[in-house]
Amino acid sequence: MTSTRSLRWHCHPLPDDMPPDAVAGGVAIIIDVLRASTTIITALAEGAAFVLPAAEVAIARRFRQSLPADTLLGGERGGIPLADFDLGNSPAEYDRARVAGRGIVITTTNGTAALARCDAASDVLIGGLVNRTAVAAAALRLAGEAGDVHLVCAGTDGCVTEEDLLGAGAILDAAGAVGPVAELQVDECGEAALASFRRLTGAGVDAMANLVEAFSRAPGGANLVELGMATDLALAAAVDQFDLVPRLCERSGRLLPDDGRAT
Repeated sequence: MTSTRSLRWHCHPLPDDMPPDAVAGGVAIIIDVLRASTTIITALAEGAAFVLPAAEVAIARRFRQSLPADTLLGGERGGIPLADFDLGNSPAEYDRARVAGRGIVITTTNGTAALARCDAASDVLIGGLVNRTAVAAAALRLAGEAGDVHLVCAGTDGCVTEEDLLGAGAILDAAGAVGPVAELQVDECGEAALASFRRLTGAGVDAMANLVEAFSRAPGGANLVELGMATDLALAAAVDQFDLVPRLCERSGRLLPDDGRAT
């Protein structure tokens, strides 16, 4: 019964502010709504064979050299696609025609760097608004009846970002459908994130418009608007579009769709 759970949810607004062992032994959900999380989820949902994250551009290029010839190289710095890469970091680029059956190496300004800080976690998942119910369910399953789930917000260039906190709130809202949030022991940051998400998406409001507006005010969203990539905001705000959770395979370092088995 849900009343017996002693699951603890921790919201980390910035990965750089986490102690080195903060996520040790727990389930870490990497949240980079604009756009790494949304793009990785989309790529796997569109049939990519795997996504291999790399914290640095040079590492991504090195990974690519050791993989099959049809492996794609994707990513950005400062929101701008890298000149010699196959793809940038817009979810719209990762459609089935382009990625199905192919591996992808990806490096981004904030998201893959946040992932690299969570290697002490027992499991690492990728979450966003687009898969918030699926990732909440996966975290609940992996953490068990008594454990820790860490919502690791990637931020933008070392600054806390509203879109990632809204992503954390969306995941907590979905978790509350499985067990009351109060019984899941949510920390203060998580409670604030949950309240913000519910305020923007409650009954009688245009949730999509509210989320996109909130994204556009955040540093990362404003940068995308300036770069002419405003359509990505709506793609990232599509709540529960996908029933898929990228999960890091410890052996290979690849992100693969979670299938409920040990990695």
